[in-house]
Amino acid sequence: MTPALPDAFLQTPIAHRALHDKTKNRPENSRAAIRAAVEAGYGIEIDLQLTSDNRAMAFHDYDLKRLTGQPGPIRQITAEQARATPLLHAEDGIPTLDEVLDIVGGRVPLLIELKDQDGAMGPNVGALEADTVRALKGYDGPVALMSFNPNSVSELVRLAPDLPRGIVTCAYRPEVELLPAAVCDHLRGIPDFDRVGASFISHEAADLSRPRVAELKAQGVPILCWTIRSPGQEAEARKVANNVTFEGYLAAQPA
Repeated sequence: MTPALPDAFLQTPIAHRALHDKTKNRPENSRAAIRAAVEAGYGIEIDLQLTSDNRAMAFHDYDLKRLTGQPGPIRQITAEQARATPLLHAEDGIPTLDEVLDIVGGRVPLLIELKDQDGAMGPNVGALEADTVRALKGYDGPVALMSFNPNSVSELVRLAPDLPRGIVTCAYRPEVELLPAAVCDHLRGIPDFDRVGASFISHEAADLSRPRVAELKAQGVPILCWTIRSPGQEAEARKVANNVTFEGYLAAQPA
């Protein structure tokens, strides 16, 4: 049976890559941004990438340069090297998933996106999913996992069938996603939702009018969305989505 997405993920807005603000020394996916989101009572979305020693790190990009100033793939350094690599606009390095879980401590919902490790949304996955599930063993708090790659979601089903999991979805424009057109054409219609036993989707906000999204919503599937950057965008997105992932402003908390 597919595990349901906990209600907590539908009740409070979710801070995209945590409550980041580099002007306040809180870059995305950093310890400081995660602490700030917890203190503000927001849900948290983080991204995971893999290191050379197969550890899950809270980091969005495949390359280190944008967020650390140092070039090179995160996949080619160890977890300890990543932890020692200072983030720009921060006083510390890249956190492990284990550290994120210690900081959050189950106090707010934690939405974890596993970045595609295959390179083209294919089946060459497994190590990131395995370390994510390892870290989550014994974690007490609302958590859900998701990925753009349906093969990653399927692997999460195999490793942790009791954890809620979803598919991150979008309009799949090849020039934006940098994927083969055939892959985009396949994934655009969210064809793998039932096959992988997904609990929810997190869809691109600008594409929420897609008929497939309406179809899933009519079936009772929770619809999250990304990334909302203003109260006006939030109001529009909530006409379709059950909850928003936001950044750049403080989304209104439920009364």
